Amino acid sequence: MQDIISEITSSLDAKSGEDIITLDLKDRGGLADAFVLVTGNSETHMKTLAETAEEILAKSGRKCRVEGEHSLNWRLLDGGDVVVHVFSRKGRDFYRLERLWEE
Repeated sequence: MQDIISEITSSLDAKSGEDIITLDLKDRGGLADAFVLVTGNSETHMKTLAETAEEILAKSGRKCRVEGEHSLNWRLLDGGDVVVHVFSRKGRDFYRLERLWEE
């Protein structure tokens, strides 16, 4: 799984994604083994980042469910054990997932 996370984060970085972080959730049970968080600087940029992550998840054989396709602040790509969150700056500041999962 680390390979897919590395591929996602490096591809998001290549597309100028901002503040890319990975949260390891394996030992926290439930939702996913890892979250990848990234911030886009515009609606178009967020769409590009989401499409990039979706392509990588699909290429790895993971079925990907997308939520928030029409949101200006947040999109979620659920690849099962890996979930990618694409935020606007406003959305990232509002949801603060880093803090939520840090606790």
